[in-house]
Amino acid sequence: MSNLEIIDPTAELEPIKRALAQRPGKISGTVALLDIRKARGDVLLDRLAMRLGERLPGVALKRYTKPTFTKPAPDELRRQIAKESDFVIEALAD
Repeated sequence: MSNLEIIDPTAELEPIKRALAQRPGKISGTVALLDIRKARGDVLLDRLAMRLGERLPGVALKRYTKPTFTKPAPDELRRQIAKESDFVIEALAD
């Protein structure tokens, strides 16, 4: 496995060291597709859902949408996604 450097775009003078989450060997269960409300993010997720459905027929796809792209997802939405999903794909498209 190669070294991976995570770059934090915030203005922290001392970046917080973060460990990567354990990666599973395969995708199974439910994948959350989160539209963050940027322009054309829904188009990207539509296409991605189509491709994932073709490649991973046993995986359930569930769509979620943030209220606005200008703020983080509300705590309630994040809890719901964590409870209902095994994986999350967040769409950002302009």
